[in-house]
Amino acid sequence: MFNFAEARAHMVESQVRTNEVTDPKIQRSIGGVAREWFTPAGKKALAYSDANVQTDDGRWLIRPRDFAKLVHAADIKPTDIVLDIACGRGYSTCVLAALADTVVGLEDTDAMVDKATEMLAAAEVMNAAVVKGDLKVGASAHGPFDVIFVNGAVSQIPKSWIEQLSGGGRLVVVEGSGPVAQAKVYTKVGNAVGARIVFDASIPTLPGFEPKAEFVF
Repeated sequence: MFNFAEARAHMVESQVRTNEVTDPKIQRSIGGVAREWFTPAGKKALAYSDANVQTDDGRWLIRPRDFAKLVHAADIKPTDIVLDIACGRGYSTCVLAALADTVVGLEDTDAMVDKATEMLAAAEVMNAAVVKGDLKVGASAHGPFDVIFVNGAVSQIPKSWIEQLSGGGRLVVVEGSGPVAQAKVYTKVGNAVGARIVFDASIPTLPGFEPKAEFVF
């Protein structure tokens, strides 16, 4: 029988710690969430592989290395309120909830909100909730947010995400598509926003966030 606990420990050692994610709090938060719970039945053997794993329609579990580095870049503090955009079945929400004060997961259909809520309850996560809304609009009614975490690549950042950051807030997102995408951190200070590239990443693009088609004459 496949030993998921052993695979999870190996994932932390070989894919997280060795990729400069040395913060023990992040290692514990990732190592404490059973990734296989959030993986479709036919793909559970892939839960700890070095790959992006598709779950629900248009949603993916980001490969462990990239996910861990994104969490590390977010610099989440125990007092932070986090918005988890496109949280899917709730894996990222569970991990972030172990680091933050409060996490708001955002999904765009009732079915996905219900599924993620069910998963969070099963995992006994008490400081997170999932709400329904347009991913591009965000969840301003629950903000402002100290961290906004995006589970998928986007071609362009909606202005609403920046507007929902608190002072000193960080938006962690992968911009671009395919092998040329880059993980970035946007930091809001007053009315100014600064950005820095953290690492190169290749993760699936969120539906609705694809590059606009360009006509060439």
